[in-house]
Amino acid sequence: MKHSLIKSIALSLSVFYAGLSGAFQLTASQQFEQLIKEHWQTANKEQIFFRKDPDAFRMNGHLPEMSQRGRDRREQYNASLLKRLEGIKLEDLSDEEQITYRLFKYERQAEAKSYQQLDHFYPLTYYSGFHSYFAGAPANMSFLTKQDYDKYLISLADFPRYNQEHIVDLTAAIEAGHVHYCESFKGYEKSISKHIVSDVTKSAFYGPIANFPAKFSAQDKAYFTEKATALIKEKVIPEYQKFYDFFTEEYMANCRKTVGISALPGGKDYYQYLIEFYTTTGMSADEIHQLGLDEVKRIRQEMQTIIEQVGFKGDFKSFIEYLRSDEKFYTTTERDLLEKASYITRKMAAQLPKWFSVLPRQTFDIKPAPNGGAYYVASDGSGTTSGTYFIDTQDLKSQPLYTLEALTFHEAEPGHHFQSAIAQEVDMAEFRKTLYHAAYGEGWGLYSERLGKEIGFYQDPYSDFGRLTYEAWRACRLVVDTGMHAKGWSRQQAIDYLADNTALSMADVIAQIDRYISWPAQALSYKIGEIKIRQLRALAEKELGDKFNIRLFHDQLLKNGSLPMALLEEITKDWIKQQKS
Repeated sequence: MKHSLIKSIALSLSVFYAGLSGAFQLTASQQFEQLIKEHWQTANKEQIFFRKDPDAFRMNGHLPEMSQRGRDRREQYNASLLKRLEGIKLEDLSDEEQITYRLFKYERQAEAKSYQQLDHFYPLTYYSGFHSYFAGAPANMSFLTKQDYDKYLISLADFPRYNQEHIVDLTAAIEAGHVHYCESFKGYEKSISKHIVSDVTKSAFYGPIANFPAKFSAQDKAYFTEKATALIKEKVIPEYQKFYDFFTEEYMANCRKTVGISALPGGKDYYQYLIEFYTTTGMSADEIHQLGLDEVKRIRQEMQTIIEQVGFKGDFKSFIEYLRSDEKFYTTTERDLLEKASYITRKMAAQLPKWFSVLPRQTFDIKPAPNGGAYYVASDGSGTTSGTYFIDTQDLKSQPLYTLEALTFHEAEPGHHFQSAIAQEVDMAEFRKTLYHAAYGEGWGLYSERLGKEIGFYQDPYSDFGRLTYEAWRACRLVVDTGMHAKGWSRQQAIDYLADNTALSMADVIAQIDRYISWPAQALSYKIGEIKIRQLRALAEKELGDKFNIRLFHDQLLKNGSLPMALLEEITKDWIKQQKS
C-alpha cells in the first residue's frame, strides 16, 4: 500500500513536470523570431549588415572591425545560425514566416560563401571605397542630439584602427596578386587627397560642427567644436595622408596589368561567385554574354526607329555624335540640372496613385553627388533622415538632358526611393528592411525607366531615345563585363563596344568601363533583374487576363522587400494563383 502510494505520487510529479516543461517549450515561430532578433542585435553590434547597399554607410559610434579576427568571429557566428536553423521545421511556420525563413537561410548560406572568397581584397572600386564612404557618411546622417555628436566623436577617434585594418587587407591583396588594373585606377588618389586639408573647417567631417541644432547651448557647441576639430586635425586627416602614401607608393606600384579578374589566381571561380552574388542566379558568363548580345540587337532596332522619326540624315554613329556634341542637350549650371530633375520628380509623383495603391510616406532630397556619378541613398529608417537622389553636377557634359527622365525614374520614383522606402515601412523582420539584392533593386530601377513610358513620359523623342540608350547601356554591360572578365576582352575593346551602341558621352563610356573592371559582375544585375520582372508581369497578364490589376501587381512586387530572383518568381506565381481564386 505504502509502495503504491509512493509510485502514484512519483507518477503524478512526473506528469506535472512534463506539463511544466511543455508549457515552457518554444514553438517553431517563437524559436525563429528569437533567432532573427538575436541576429539583428549582433549585426547592429558588429555594424556590418550582410548585403546592404554600401552607398548607405553611416557611422554609429565604434566602426566595424575589418580585421581577420573580425571576419573569423562573424563567420563562426553565421555558421552557428545555420546550425540552429536546422532545428526549426519550415512546415511549422506560417506562410509569411516561411518566406522570411527561406530568405534568412539564403542570406546566411550566401554569407558563408563570402568568407571563403576574396571580397576583403577589394574594399575599393572605381567610384568609391571605404575612405569615400566614411567621408560621405556625415552628409547621410542627422545630427539632432548630443548623443548623435558623442557617437560621431567615437567614430572619428576610431578611424585610425579602421583605416589600418583596410591597409592590412590591401597589403595582403598585393601579396596575393589581387590588385586593381593600373589604367582604371589612374588618378584614383585624388579621392583620397581631397580629404587632406590644412584648414579643418574645409573638411567634409566638419559639416556637422558647422551646423549645430539651434537648441544647443553655447557651452555644448564649444565642447563639440573643440573635440571634433582636434580629432579631425590629429586623427582623421593624418590617416588620410597615411592611406594616400600607402596607395601611391605601394598599392599602385603593384597594380595589375591584365584587365579581367579571371586571369588572377582563383579569379575564374571568384568571378562566377560574383555573378551568383549580384544576379542571385546560377547563370554562366557565356549565357549572360549571349543574352546581352541579343538584347543589344533588339534595342538598337528601336533606337533606329526614333532616328528615322526625328528625320535625322545620317547613320547611327553620326546621330550619336550629334547628341554628344550639340549644346542644346546639356545644361550649363548645377542649379538648372537639379531644378530640371526636381520638376520631373514632381510630375511623376502626381501619376503614381494610378499605378500603385501603396505609396511611401518617406520623402527624398536631390543633391549634387560629392564624388560624381548618380545614385540613391536610402533613409536610415529612424524617421529623422530622408532618402537622397544624388546626381552628377561636377561634369555637366556627362549628364545629358535627354537621359534625365530615365535617370530620375530609376533613382527616385518609382525606382530606388520607392522600393527602399516601402521596404522600411512594411511590417516585416528588420534584416529584410535594409537587405539589397542588386538584381532585385537595380532590376526594379531599370523596370521603372520603362514604366515611365507607359505612364506617359518621354514625349520628346530625344528623351525616349535617352531611355533606350540607358536600356542599351545595361544590355551592353552583359556583353562587356563578361567580355573582359571571362572572355579576354581588352579595355579598349569594351570601350569601343559601349561607345558604338549607346549615346553615353565618351567621358562616361570610359568611366563606366573602368567601373566594370574594378567591380566585376555588379553591373550584370540591372538587366538580369529587369528581364525577370518583365517576365513575371507578362506571366501575370497572361494568366489573369481581365483580372490583372497593375496596381496590385506592383504592390506585390514591392511588399516583400528585396528578394533573390528564384524566391521572387515563386512568390509571384503564388500570388497569381491567389488572384485566380
